[in-house]
Amino acid sequence: MTVELERLGHPVTLVCRQGAREVLEPARRLGVERIETLAFPSGWHPATDARDLARIARWTADHDVVHVHRGKEHWLAAIATRIGRRRPLVRTRHIVHPVRAHALNRWLYGRATWAVITPTEAIRRQLLGGGVARPERVLTLRGGVDFARFAQPADGAAVRTHLGIPPEGPLVGVVAGFRFMKAHDVVVDAFGRLAARRPAHLLLAGQGPEEGRIRRAIAVAGLDARVSIAGALADVPAALAAMDVAVYAPAYSDGMSRVLFEYLAAGRPVVAARVGVVGEILEDRRTALLVPAEDPAALADAIQGLLDDPDLARRIGRAGQDLVRDGLSGAHVARRLEALYASAIAS
Repeated sequence: MTVELERLGHPVTLVCRQGAREVLEPARRLGVERIETLAFPSGWHPATDARDLARIARWTADHDVVHVHRGKEHWLAAIATRIGRRRPLVRTRHIVHPVRAHALNRWLYGRATWAVITPTEAIRRQLLGGGVARPERVLTLRGGVDFARFAQPADGAAVRTHLGIPPEGPLVGVVAGFRFMKAHDVVVDAFGRLAARRPAHLLLAGQGPEEGRIRRAIAVAGLDARVSIAGALADVPAALAAMDVAVYAPAYSDGMSRVLFEYLAAGRPVVAARVGVVGEILEDRRTALLVPAEDPAALADAIQGLLDDPDLARRIGRAGQDLVRDGLSGAHVARRLEALYASAIAS
């Protein structure tokens, strides 16, 4: 979103945790120049937090709006915008967990924060149900993918060569960190069922603590020759271009679901579990094939359905891409944020 706001002519400073390579490296590759880092240690560390707080308070003098995304920086920014120059504070809440309705949270969300953004309507309803925020200041903004970057043609064949994937035959892809909630074991189970029926190859792209366990599951299933595991991808659009079917199959909602919007923007036919934002934006057999979460048999059948029906796959891929272009792109979200910020500044 930093890039999209800069495209609209707004100077933006991206602030993140020191050493957060998963944020810093992609941001620099995308041309973000105004980057600052803070310690942001987990938990509360009075001396370190005080230094972070002082820097945030100084920065408020040079910025019109402060926008935060996590709990720790939300508290620090709320205090900083009270002890420094007053600036409107906006929070995006990504997680599907209730906010406890005690006095401090009522102050944080109801008074210190000008507006709260949620990536799904379900998170918005949950937040309002807790009674800590004003309904008129809580809005849902779905999407945010850089449509121009993902919709442009990319060389998928080169990615196959680079990763050692056979140039011929269908490729099923999953881009997700190896964490328990991402349900890679369900994907491997489903792919094993699919592989018993027809030729195919599976690409798992990502990093995380569950990788070792998933590698063992692949070996036990005898799928080593038909599954490739890549780490963090340097060129995600090119990797998506190599996929014949993209799979989004977490066990439960992870809030924003960025990669789902990347799949759609790239025009990939998607098989998605009915979790989180999926049920709010996608229509079965029109913009994706939808399956129950943690159901490997249904997942295998849906993937095979797209591989066996290229016309259906093309229609679903085009419809998903149109959906993002017409209302879920980063440019669309940036324009709505621009209007929100302008209203906050004026007030």
